[in-house]
Amino acid sequence: MCWRMDPNPPLEETYRALFNKSSSAKSAHEFKIRWEEDDDVSMEEVDLPLIELGMKDREKCKREIGEAAKEWGFFRVVNHGVSPGILEAMREEQVRLFREPFVKKQNDAFLNMSPGSYRWGSPTATCLWQLSWSEAFHVPLGDFAGPCTYPRSPMRRFATKVSELAQDLARILAENLGQDSSFFKQNCLPSTCYLRMNRYPPCPNYSKLFGLMPHTDSDFLTVLHEDQVGGLQLVKDGKWIAVKPNPKALLINIGDLFQAWSNGVYKSVEHRVVANEVAERFSTAYFFCSSNDAVVRSCGEPRVYKEFSFREYRQQVERDVTTLGRKIGLSRFLLST
Repeated sequence: MCWRMDPNPPLEETYRALFNKSSSAKSAHEFKIRWEEDDDVSMEEVDLPLIELGMKDREKCKREIGEAAKEWGFFRVVNHGVSPGILEAMREEQVRLFREPFVKKQNDAFLNMSPGSYRWGSPTATCLWQLSWSEAFHVPLGDFAGPCTYPRSPMRRFATKVSELAQDLARILAENLGQDSSFFKQNCLPSTCYLRMNRYPPCPNYSKLFGLMPHTDSDFLTVLHEDQVGGLQLVKDGKWIAVKPNPKALLINIGDLFQAWSNGVYKSVEHRVVANEVAERFSTAYFFCSSNDAVVRSCGEPRVYKEFSFREYRQQVERDVTTLGRKIGLSRFLLST
């Protein structure tokens, strides 16, 4: 295929120095030990809690959501109000975008997206553990407000329905804590949230690489629609476990801001995506975020975390990633430090 038409980002060529570094006997041994310490590479896939929204027993539904947010930090929902037609159209639009030639995807003007929307690899990676074998479009929902040359209606419809779902879930989670949910209505607006379309290309030679390196999400909630390929793993009871894919349900996970807001009651859990040797994987994530100036204050006493704005949090994360190659997260904002 002519390089100008190739849709794949040049991951191997760009990060060749990291691969060469890992080929040494010492690095290869450390690479193997790291994986053996992290998890059982033959781990079985497990099902996440599955919650049916709109069930007749409303209190039972709320209780199940709260329990999953506390014990897992992750759960799935069905009867979520996002029609199969919207999900299918969103996936078709996503695949169409990623099939564009790489040289065009880098051109923000070509797709009429905000500068830096298209991302791939890990620019700050200093070792293979910090490399994400993936590409993504990270789109501020404010981009949908004006005219665009590239058709965005599937994205807009998806974001609109998922935004409503996120508000409903945030309200339920707040009510479970006996708290007023007006904070989310006032501060988590469609214009403050993001859509991220992910593609994980096949990685035939380095099956132990991450499609997305271990991390926690920095938002309040993430709503994810995934395909059938699988690869998501998360930490449960101190161990990494593999999550069985379920493209018929939407996956919900708690982010750092909700853990801080709930005073540590709800858990923002570390997770990652493992690269696949032969299959590409697609997912679309909606990040339910507050405005940059919104102040997050723990709702319980004694408070675990300092007050901070979303801007302060994002800036700290960016500094850590730039200087350390990885995110530190909420531990930077503990009151005890």
